[in-house]
Amino acid sequence: MSVLKQIFKLIPRNLIPKLAHKHGVNKQSRTFSPGSHVLALVFGQLSHALGLNDICDTLRNHKGVLTTIRETTPPSRNGFSHANRTRNADMAEDLFWSVLGHLKTISPNFYSHGRNYCAMPRKFKRVINVIDSSTIQLVANCMDWAKHRRRKAAAKMHLRLDLRSFLPSFVVVKSADSHDSKEARAVCAGVNSGEICLFDKAYVDFKHLYELLVRGVFWVTRAKTNMKYKVMGQHSVPKGNILRDEVIKLTGLRGAKWYPKKLRRIEAIVEVDGKMKKMIFISNNLDWAASSICDLYKARWAIEVFFKEIKQTLQLSDFMGYNENAVRWQIWTALLTYILLRFIAWQSKWEHSFIRLFTVLRGVIWNCLDMYSVLECCGTAGGKVRMRAAPEQAYLPGFNTG
Repeated sequence: MSVLKQIFKLIPRNLIPKLAHKHGVNKQSRTFSPGSHVLALVFGQLSHALGLNDICDTLRNHKGVLTTIRETTPPSRNGFSHANRTRNADMAEDLFWSVLGHLKTISPNFYSHGRNYCAMPRKFKRVINVIDSSTIQLVANCMDWAKHRRRKAAAKMHLRLDLRSFLPSFVVVKSADSHDSKEARAVCAGVNSGEICLFDKAYVDFKHLYELLVRGVFWVTRAKTNMKYKVMGQHSVPKGNILRDEVIKLTGLRGAKWYPKKLRRIEAIVEVDGKMKKMIFISNNLDWAASSICDLYKARWAIEVFFKEIKQTLQLSDFMGYNENAVRWQIWTALLTYILLRFIAWQSKWEHSFIRLFTVLRGVIWNCLDMYSVLECCGTAGGKVRMRAAPEQAYLPGFNTG
């Protein structure tokens, strides 16, 4: 079977028809089935398609292969555009979480140890959640629903990333006009007691941070420059790159009311883009070493790597539609494609980069090869070139080789 069929086979066979019936999508599909719709969007992400015509023409040229993939059919340009615009994008969101749950069921270790992030603090055995958002630029004059400035339009993806598996635990996709701190409660709703949350300072809302403290959740973030506080005492003696390690209490009218408990404030010299820079961190944990809190915040960079793989490697920038529904379809399908590729990397014990995995599979997407055998033979070049002492003798019919 083709490599594209092997990738699509990771989605349970009856899942797409089931979700299409649940969200009423099957009533809107006649010749272009929900399965064909999902396959077209997944192929668009896998192939770096330039637009609707690129996807439709390529799938039409490989119509014979498509019929073997659950009897899917190539779309027409207008049919594909209409499906993205009118079919309920909640189905794509539901499909993403259902497939992720299915992959966790057939391989439980995939979600708990799906990828080893190099900056993951090894001393922490508890769950570490990284919360951040990424803005996806759109065309302002075509997307009025996403306008957040006069001449700019964008969608925003708010995400909670589990550092153990490097997989999302919660995702919200909406217009970019909502501030990060307003979405923090929804993103952190599923965090359990004893877990750790890492924020950028855009998520600093002391009312919400106090709610996390009451729930037993530890958090680390950066302090804003206008934070008002008084020093209650020194937590530990500064050493190395740690300039100050203090226990503080907020004194502002709102800060003291919203967060009445003590906080930890740490000033440290850290390396940013090859230059040493002073940063100020705050946390609700009064037991960890100051260096451990700095290491935790450094691990927050993992979510930037995740966004890079989604937006640059899968090229989540060229959109197939202008309205909100079409953009949501494509974002959720890009996330679906990402977890399918990550699961393939997990099963094949892939040791190279995600972009290398993507380019290898993209190059053989229509070939009838065993996908895992291809990955086993490919990878970053290494070792010495094997040299022969003499070339092999060529065999030509009709010539005497004696």
